[in-house]
Amino acid sequence: MSKLIACCGLDCSKCDARTATMKNDDVLRDKVAKLWSELNGVEITMEMINCEGCNVEGLKTPFCESMCEIRKCALGKGFVTCGECDSFETCEKLSMITGNNGEALNNLREWVPIGKSQEENVYEAAEIVSTMMVTGIL
Repeated sequence: MSKLIACCGLDCSKCDARTATMKNDDVLRDKVAKLWSELNGVEITMEMINCEGCNVEGLKTPFCESMCEIRKCALGKGFVTCGECDSFETCEKLSMITGNNGEALNNLREWVPIGKSQEENVYEAAEIVSTMMVTGIL
């Protein structure tokens, strides 16, 4: 799984703020700032649109850096993404993203934390298949 998957499951590689940063595109920065200002009801300037991704070293927007409650929660628990949390599927904070974005939810469901052994992954997969068989899904 890519390091460009944010804590919430969004794919940072598809984010216009990251694209504007990586291409140093001030026209796109301005467009993103105006859109995000309108969507969030706060003033966001194009100077704030500098981000290299939620889970990579480097620049972050002010929101992603210090105000995102989802990111604060995941990092506070020592997680790379919310997909490592046992309750991510029912989390109210996270549902603001995953409730409207099936791709983000799938990214979290597919997340394999770095450092898990192959044995742990196989064991978890076997548990999932077993549950699916018992419930009649398979």
